[in-house]
Amino acid sequence: MYLEIVTPDEKIFEGAVLSATFPGSKGSFQVLNNHAPIISSLDKGTLSYVTKDNNNHEITVDGGVVEVASNRVVVLAEKVIQE
Repeated sequence: MYLEIVTPDEKIFEGAVLSATFPGSKGSFQVLNNHAPIISSLDKGTLSYVTKDNNNHEITVDGGVVEVASNRVVVLAEKVIQE
């Protein structure tokens, strides 16, 4: 699955991942390969993802939107605080 995380100012991440977990406005949720198409708003919280080499990454987003379709996940974050 392919993940892209962008803000109005920059591209934060782009690449293949095994899974991603998002701070949805109605609760956190995880996306895996072949996930059904969805669009969800994001609250402030931790977005985590596992890259193909099994490395875990976490960033904090300050709201935004995520779209999942055809094994492509696009996150439009209002702001990202990298830790």
